[in-house]
Amino acid sequence: MKAEFKRVPALDKCFSILEYLTTKKGPAGMSEISEKLKLNKSTVYNILHTLTDLGVLENSDGQFRFGPKLYVFGKAAESGSDLIRTTHPFLEQISRKTGLSAFLGMPSGTRTVILDKVDSPFDLRVSSEIGLHIPLNKGAHGKALMSLFKDEEIEEMLAVKGAGLSRSLSSSDFKTFLDAVKAVRAEGVAFDDEVYIEGIRALAAPLSVKNNLKAVIWVVGLKKQVPDEVVREYSELLKETIKNIENQF
Repeated sequence: MKAEFKRVPALDKCFSILEYLTTKKGPAGMSEISEKLKLNKSTVYNILHTLTDLGVLENSDGQFRFGPKLYVFGKAAESGSDLIRTTHPFLEQISRKTGLSAFLGMPSGTRTVILDKVDSPFDLRVSSEIGLHIPLNKGAHGKALMSLFKDEEIEEMLAVKGAGLSRSLSSSDFKTFLDAVKAVRAEGVAFDDEVYIEGIRALAAPLSVKNNLKAVIWVVGLKKQVPDEVVREYSELLKETIKNIENQF
């Protein structure tokens, strides 16, 4: 027997928008969505910006695409996204070769959200939960991810006060951070030597795939697990992994 209920029209419209973005397989603007779905522009505007505020969508210059929260939902449903399904075996490989915890993340406002991970096989390890948001202005993951953005975009993102960052950057701090980002662009990998968390070292590499989807892969371990002599080896491993992943798309 079918349950009696009062259908919510706003949800129907919301899911029609999500379904349209799925079939289009790329970002779309408000006017396009309104025209294709025969929906009122103000309704579409409010739905799009509500979904963006929730992290379900992302807005880039008026073009809306799926946001990181959907990737987390996909992981929880065990179906995952193309990105997670493709990268997970590589995370396993990285963790196996380094003995470190390996992570996949994407930008979400002024933070990085962890989409997937493979924990170190050792009892003593550094780990974080899927769905955790980490400030973009801290750690190797942030520098690597920011290397995929233009300088002016970085300045705009990190200048926002009270937007979830551990703290806003001063002018000198920003210059230092930007110099580190430029180094990542040149070298292809970021290294954090106890800067974000004392006693912890991390290496990260930026990942850019279809439809300009920005992501980052990084490994984290105790300083004794990442001695100086393996930093170059692990850096090359990450860069080679990024190439292999990008070739899958």
